[in-house]
Amino acid sequence: MSTIVVALGGNALGSTAKEQNEKIAIAAKSMVNLIEQGHNIVVVHGNGPQVGVVKRQMDADSFEMPMPECTAMTQGYIGYHLTQCLMNELAARKINKQVGTVLTQVVVDKNDPAFQAPVKPIGEYFTEEYAARLIAETGKKYVEDSGRGWRLVVPSPKPIDICEKDVIKLLVDNNIVTMAGGGGGMPVLATDGGFVGIDAVIDKDFTAAKIAELISADCLFIITAVDRVKINFGKPDEKSLETITIAEAKQYISEGHFAPGSMLPKVEASLEFVTSGSGRKAIIGALDLAEEAINGKSGTAIVSES
Repeated sequence: MSTIVVALGGNALGSTAKEQNEKIAIAAKSMVNLIEQGHNIVVVHGNGPQVGVVKRQMDADSFEMPMPECTAMTQGYIGYHLTQCLMNELAARKINKQVGTVLTQVVVDKNDPAFQAPVKPIGEYFTEEYAARLIAETGKKYVEDSGRGWRLVVPSPKPIDICEKDVIKLLVDNNIVTMAGGGGGMPVLATDGGFVGIDAVIDKDFTAAKIAELISADCLFIITAVDRVKINFGKPDEKSLETITIAEAKQYISEGHFAPGSMLPKVEASLEFVTSGSGRKAIIGALDLAEEAINGKSGTAIVSES
């Protein structure tokens, strides 16, 4: 039996509670397929669209809700949907396994340069004109995101530790399907007086890599919209990658093959996990081909040079 940490993007979860529940029910089938193969799984979900909506709604009501609290809210309601859908799918297949969700705090470094350069897009997409109005009214930073519109950007520091890592490992060791690190986790600083939240959003792929490292998972599986990572994307010489080494992945990064905010963080997070210990493998692929990806028939595997 192997342990797989699955990073599931927030953009795949829908924009309303009804749509989210429907999409998660579909995603649950693929995840339970992995469980049926005999794997333990930990699910780390994204919350990019959802946390931005929560933040905007709370601020509109004059609450001025900090980002860690907004992430905690999305961890709660997305975790609820994930837990329920997985429980229902397991029951439908008569698989006797428990499911649990861990509210997760993620430690970051107060000196992380990300705090000086916000780059993480969250929330809804706006027109350029409306984004310009929001910039003027709030002083916050909005940027164009992948040709789909303008979005708010916030600091995105790297995770350096997981407060609840022992709890997550305890659940996994007891064969419990676990949701953790939702939305990248609530970012906190370690201070002399204890942990305190800080205004930021952590990329869920890097949190998934950190959780996978700390619980000694066998595989990190990062879900994306395509079945394989590609180089020369959109060009006549576009090429799908099946298996690449650490050195090859670094070379492709240096050559600019992967878009920031899209495929780049997925590849970088994969590298962090693979280089964190011997025998570790990361896979980037499509959720509906999860079984094939784990068995080497789909997806892009990132492995060490050895």
